[in-house]
Amino acid sequence: MTVAGYLAVDSGGSGLRVVVGTPGREPSAARETREPVRTGPRGIDPGHLIGQLVPLARSLAAETGVGVLDTAVVGAAGFASLGDALRAELPGALARELGVRRVALAADAVTAYVGALGARPGAVLAAGTGLIAIGTDLTGWRRADGWGHLLGDCGGGAWIGRAGLEAALRAHDGREGGSGPLLACAQEQFGPVRALPGLLYPRSDRPAVLASFAPRVAACAGHDPVAAGILRAAARNMAESAAAVCPASGAPEVALTGGLFAMGDPLLVPLGEELAARLPHARRVPAESDPLHGAARIAADLATGRLTLPGEPTLLHTVFTKVD
Repeated sequence: MTVAGYLAVDSGGSGLRVVVGTPGREPSAARETREPVRTGPRGIDPGHLIGQLVPLARSLAAETGVGVLDTAVVGAAGFASLGDALRAELPGALARELGVRRVALAADAVTAYVGALGARPGAVLAAGTGLIAIGTDLTGWRRADGWGHLLGDCGGGAWIGRAGLEAALRAHDGREGGSGPLLACAQEQFGPVRALPGLLYPRSDRPAVLASFAPRVAACAGHDPVAAGILRAAARNMAESAAAVCPASGAPEVALTGGLFAMGDPLLVPLGEELAARLPHARRVPAESDPLHGAARIAADLATGRLTLPGEPTLLHTVFTKVD
């Protein structure tokens, strides 16, 4: 008997994470890459994504005994703004390469939301290299920020790291607002700070490099007021984004998800204070799981016809394909 299953994908700034599962059972195996999917003039590159994904999907299907992958959910960072090519080409590529008949393409914020809260009204702050807030009253989605490290992602890892490096360079120059401890950390991590522009500007993974300095800012926050001020400003930006998307009535829940919150109290304490001030009617709850688990939840519901989340082309786009 051929076992039908689903494919769930989380495409982020560090690469792909992929699971294969069957409805009613938690996926037990995963694969990942360390190469982020390229973006170009057409947005996220569907060819680069499918080229990385297909070998992982086939390997996982063989390992788990899934004979047919009839459903796929791909959650992708940047999908809301850069997803046109994915919407146009990825469903057909998944049908040709893997036999997929049902596809949902989602912003990574949506998969983060579903992983954290499931199908309940509220808001989720997803913070890693970038930062996006997403909320729903279950009739539609609202998002705030997620505009990338050049235009936004205010409070995210790259934002914190860039602010920390700016404070280091201010100390190097003797300008106001500088931080000697952050200058020492920058020199320890990157070498002479005069070389920073040459290290950063040409790199395609510049956001990840900036974000790699964020833990240094957190480590200095206990004894350096400049570092503590950067994290307070990050918390304020995060809370503003959460307030912009959270349902204004009822008893919505607010959850945090993403690797940035592993920095602990230096960020979480000011964030808790800022959220309480801006969202007194909302209840803070722990995130149930992560974006990959959220993609798997959506896939299981889509495979069984139980998907009730609101659809929106730039946030959660569902396609039924034809398999030759």
